[in-house]
Amino acid sequence: MPKRNSSVVGREFGNGVRAAIEQTGLTQRQLAELLDWQEAKISDLVQGKGGVTETDLVRLLSYCRVPAAEVERLVALFRETREKGWLLFPEDGVPDQVHSLISQERLASKITVWSMNLVPGHLQIAGYIRAASEKSAKIQPADIDALIRAKLDRQAILKPGREFAFYVHEQALRLPVGGLNVMRAQLNHIMVMSVRRYISFRIVPIAIGAHAGLSGSFTQLSYEKFEPVVFIESENSGLFLEDRSSLASYAEVLKRLDQDALDAEESRRLITTLLS
Repeated sequence: MPKRNSSVVGREFGNGVRAAIEQTGLTQRQLAELLDWQEAKISDLVQGKGGVTETDLVRLLSYCRVPAAEVERLVALFRETREKGWLLFPEDGVPDQVHSLISQERLASKITVWSMNLVPGHLQIAGYIRAASEKSAKIQPADIDALIRAKLDRQAILKPGREFAFYVHEQALRLPVGGLNVMRAQLNHIMVMSVRRYISFRIVPIAIGAHAGLSGSFTQLSYEKFEPVVFIESENSGLFLEDRSSLASYAEVLKRLDQDALDAEESRRLITTLLS
């Protein structure tokens, strides 16, 4: 079956419209009748396909009594749905890209992460998250607890049913984030997680020198129903890439990292050495 032409921003928009409809207690058919619309019009909306004007959208959200801030967010997403990628800028508090990435990861069948400087977020323990956040220039101290909760909630997807592949540079494991005790607990956690059948954890060793991932860390999301996407997080923004040229480039990076990385058993031996 061919994969659907559905963008990340389109799916995020559709999820928001679906939530607005569900809180009314009405079915899509009932709401369509009240608005004098075809039911297919609402179905297309919740699938992120568009099919309405901005005026139609505002009318629907007003009927559902959606708060003004959420109306503004959904209208902004509606205007973005024809773009090749989606650039997110965080507001105050927990970065928007954290929430958006979590929602997309829940749809993915395989998540592949390349992390050059830090332990991947899926595998971070609370102490590690706190220590990294306290040194961040973009996270306010009052928001750290909420960020920790959001990142730990993200880890709920680490269950059978989807596949995870982590490529991590050795320097990320040697960086004593939070001090030696936090780092020891963090490495032990990685050891426990890495033996799960649906998780692959492989280290790119310092000894090889230059490598294909020097341009920075990223996450590749693969879906059964949709085309893959790549997510990149910078200091003050998050970017979902969906154009074919970018996807091909990042796929090649992963192919080369796979060639250079230690295998799973060698990676566990290196972690054991770091713990000793």
